[in-house]
Amino acid sequence: MAKAFSRNDRVSEQMRRELADLLMFEVKDPRVQMVTLTGVEVAGDMAHAKVFYTAQKNSKGLQAGLEKAAGFLRSQLGKRMMIRTVPQLHFVYDESIDRGMQMDKLINEAMSEQTPPDTPSQE
Repeated sequence: MAKAFSRNDRVSEQMRRELADLLMFEVKDPRVQMVTLTGVEVAGDMAHAKVFYTAQKNSKGLQAGLEKAAGFLRSQLGKRMMIRTVPQLHFVYDESIDRGMQMDKLINEAMSEQTPPDTPSQE
Protein backbone atom coordinates (compact mmCIF):
# COMPACT_ATOMS: atom_id res chain seq x y z
CA MET A 1 0.00 0.00 0.00
CA ALA A 2 1.40 3.40 -1.01
CA LYS A 3 1.83 6.19 1.49
CA ALA A 4 -0.79 8.91 1.52
CA PHE A 5 1.79 11.56 0.68
CA SER A 6 5.03 10.76 -1.06
CA ARG A 7 8.26 12.61 -0.37
CA ASN A 8 7.93 14.42 -3.70
CA ASP A 9 4.49 15.71 -2.69
CA ARG A 10 5.79 17.01 0.62
CA VAL A 11 8.83 18.64 -0.98
CA SER A 12 6.65 20.18 -3.71
CA GLU A 13 4.23 21.71 -1.24
CA GLN A 14 6.99 23.05 1.02
CA MET A 15 8.80 24.47 -2.01
CA ARG A 16 5.60 26.20 -3.19
CA ARG A 17 5.13 27.83 0.22
CA GLU A 18 8.75 28.96 0.46
CA LEU A 19 8.81 30.32 -3.11
CA ALA A 20 5.58 32.24 -2.53
CA ASP A 21 7.07 33.80 0.58
CA LEU A 22 10.31 34.65 -1.23
CA LEU A 23 8.49 36.19 -4.20
CA MET A 24 6.31 38.28 -1.91
CA PHE A 25 8.94 39.59 0.50
CA GLU A 26 12.44 39.10 -0.91
CA VAL A 27 12.40 39.59 -4.69
CA LYS A 28 12.64 43.29 -5.49
CA ASP A 29 12.17 43.01 -9.28
CA PRO A 30 9.13 45.14 -10.26
CA ARG A 31 8.28 42.70 -13.08
CA VAL A 32 7.54 40.03 -10.48
CA GLN A 33 4.63 41.70 -8.73
CA MET A 34 1.31 40.06 -7.93
CA VAL A 35 2.29 36.51 -8.88
CA THR A 36 0.34 33.56 -7.53
CA LEU A 37 2.00 30.16 -7.44
CA THR A 38 -0.52 27.44 -8.22
CA GLY A 39 1.72 24.42 -7.87
CA VAL A 40 5.14 22.86 -8.04
CA GLU A 41 6.04 19.53 -9.63
CA VAL A 42 9.38 18.09 -8.57
CA ALA A 43 11.04 15.39 -10.67
CA GLY A 44 11.71 12.05 -9.01
CA ASP A 45 15.47 12.65 -8.86
CA MET A 46 14.97 16.16 -7.41
CA ALA A 47 17.00 17.69 -10.24
CA HIS A 48 14.26 19.83 -11.79
CA ALA A 49 11.06 21.48 -10.62
CA LYS A 50 8.27 23.03 -12.67
CA VAL A 51 6.80 26.02 -10.88
CA PHE A 52 3.30 26.86 -12.13
CA TYR A 53 2.22 30.47 -11.70
CA THR A 54 -0.58 32.79 -12.68
CA ALA A 55 -0.96 36.56 -12.63
CA GLN A 56 -3.56 39.21 -13.41
CA LYS A 57 -1.85 39.94 -16.69
CA ASN A 58 0.67 37.55 -18.18
CA SER A 59 3.50 39.30 -19.94
CA LYS A 60 6.87 38.31 -21.30
CA GLY A 61 8.42 40.66 -18.75
CA LEU A 62 6.96 38.59 -15.94
CA GLN A 63 8.37 35.35 -17.34
CA ALA A 64 11.77 37.03 -17.87
CA GLY A 65 11.72 38.41 -14.32
CA LEU A 66 10.98 34.98 -12.86
CA GLU A 67 13.72 33.35 -14.91
CA LYS A 68 16.18 36.05 -13.84
CA ALA A 69 15.27 35.53 -10.18
CA ALA A 70 15.55 31.72 -10.44
CA GLY A 71 19.15 31.61 -9.23
CA PHE A 72 18.41 33.78 -6.21
CA LEU A 73 15.28 31.77 -5.41
CA ARG A 74 17.18 28.49 -5.68
CA SER A 75 19.92 29.69 -3.34
CA GLN A 76 17.35 30.88 -0.80
CA LEU A 77 15.49 27.55 -1.03
CA GLY A 78 18.76 25.81 -0.23
CA LYS A 79 19.08 27.89 2.93
CA ARG A 80 15.46 27.45 4.04
CA MET A 81 14.79 23.80 3.20
CA MET A 82 16.62 20.80 4.56
CA ILE A 83 17.18 18.94 1.29
CA ARG A 84 20.44 17.81 -0.19
CA THR A 85 19.72 18.74 -3.80
CA VAL A 86 17.85 21.93 -4.63
CA PRO A 87 16.20 21.50 -8.04
CA GLN A 88 16.62 23.77 -11.05
CA LEU A 89 13.51 25.96 -11.28
CA HIS A 90 11.50 26.12 -14.50
CA PHE A 91 8.60 28.57 -14.51
CA VAL A 92 5.44 27.68 -16.47
CA TYR A 93 2.39 29.91 -16.87
CA ASP A 94 -0.71 28.09 -15.58
CA GLU A 95 -3.55 28.64 -18.03
CA SER A 96 -6.13 26.64 -16.06
CA ILE A 97 -7.52 29.71 -14.27
CA ASP A 98 -7.91 31.58 -17.56
CA ARG A 99 -9.65 28.57 -19.09
CA GLY A 100 -11.91 28.27 -16.05
CA MET A 101 -12.94 31.92 -16.30
CA GLN A 102 -13.61 31.48 -20.02
CA MET A 103 -15.76 28.38 -19.36
CA ASP A 104 -17.67 30.24 -16.63
CA LYS A 105 -18.36 33.09 -19.06
CA LEU A 106 -19.63 30.66 -21.70
CA ILE A 107 -21.89 28.92 -19.19
CA ASN A 108 -23.33 32.25 -18.02
CA GLU A 109 -23.98 33.27 -21.64
CA ALA A 110 -25.72 29.96 -22.37
CA MET A 111 -27.86 30.27 -19.25
CA SER A 112 -28.91 33.83 -20.10
CA GLU A 113 -29.92 32.79 -23.63
CA GLN A 114 -32.27 30.10 -22.35
CA THR A 115 -35.91 31.10 -22.48
CA PRO A 116 -37.94 30.40 -19.36
CA PRO A 117 -40.57 27.66 -19.83
CA ASP A 118 -44.11 28.81 -20.54
CA THR A 119 -46.25 28.86 -17.45
CA PRO A 120 -49.81 27.56 -17.90
CA SER A 121 -52.44 30.22 -17.50
CA GLN A 122 -55.26 29.68 -15.04
CA GLU A 123 -58.56 30.11 -16.82
